[in-house]
Amino acid sequence: MLRFGLFGTGHWATETHGAALDAHPRAELVGVWGRNPERAGALADRYNVPAFDDADALIDACDAVAVALPPDIQADIAVRAATAGRHLLLDKPLALDVADADRVVAAAQGSGVASVVFFTQRYQPNVTAFLAATAAAGGWQHARATMFASIYQPGNPYGESQWRREHGALWDIGPHALSLLLPVMGRVTRVAAMNGPSGIVHLLLTHDGGATSSASLTLDAPTEAMAREIVYFGENGIETAPEPQTSPATAFSVAIDQLLEEIEAGTRDHRCDVRFGREVVAVLAAAETARTESRTVTVPLPD
Repeated sequence: MLRFGLFGTGHWATETHGAALDAHPRAELVGVWGRNPERAGALADRYNVPAFDDADALIDACDAVAVALPPDIQADIAVRAATAGRHLLLDKPLALDVADADRVVAAAQGSGVASVVFFTQRYQPNVTAFLAATAAAGGWQHARATMFASIYQPGNPYGESQWRREHGALWDIGPHALSLLLPVMGRVTRVAAMNGPSGIVHLLLTHDGGATSSASLTLDAPTEAMAREIVYFGENGIETAPEPQTSPATAFSVAIDQLLEEIEAGTRDHRCDVRFGREVVAVLAAAETARTESRTVTVPLPD
């Protein structure tokens, strides 16, 4: 039984991380920490575990951390947990800049802990099977991702998220788009980006080998224009990624399974580990520079 500490108290922590950990037969939720003590207490009561007022005390009490916090806060918790030898089940994006992402990678590699980053769709069996088959087919010349969400409608649990309001679709749903493009199209080498209306950001990406892809993203689409479409074009024709078939909590349970497999096997090569999380952050950071400075930006390789 792997003992997890849950860091975060929002809707995602409650309904996805907490629900999956509570139901998992090989995970034990041992406590909750959050920046708001009242909400931490309510979440802890829901799952009949203690609320911790000190993050390091919860790190000491567990074997692994599940983090559902804003990315800049997540990075610091992840470094502290990894340094203490705790395995990492983190959320996307890993951090809000490359330097923080590098700190997480260095801490995880330095201590040898297992790590999994929860790019939600990468834990949907039908999506992962599609990506594996599409990557194996090869010959892809271009891909297009359109993700138009609408989170600012009344009652949406993510609409009041301050970090989402500040950093927008690029950092919130950009990681989802990249998690589906990179396994098929390869590493991104160059990025161009520009803004559109209603918080839209457009990305044009060059990949290893010369293939290209584009992504159009927003959190503030008209409800009639909400969309998710990922299409690949190549020598074998056109393929469209399927819609996810299970709930986020079910997908998170798969992520727990895969972290357990990494720990038990002693391997540290999960396809969505902190190194992949860092790769995604590097692309997002390059896109941020590209749209701010109106130029194409080269994505640096990790040191």
